[in-house]
Amino acid sequence: MKEGVYMKGLRKIKEDNRGVGVVEIILILVVLIALVVIFQEQITSLVNMIWKSINSGAKEIL
Repeated sequence: MKEGVYMKGLRKIKEDNRGVGVVEIILILVVLIALVVIFQEQITSLVNMIWKSINSGAKEIL
């Protein structure tokens, strides 16, 4: 049986995976941004605590 032009086009689209890497990177970025938004307060307090620790350690050196 001969394959129709429509079926050949569908098979070609199905086998084409050039954009898969881009889609994966976009999905990872979306998940990371969502996590940052969800845990924004905890991340901010953690960064502030670390910054205070660094500053107090630097003052002790001087």
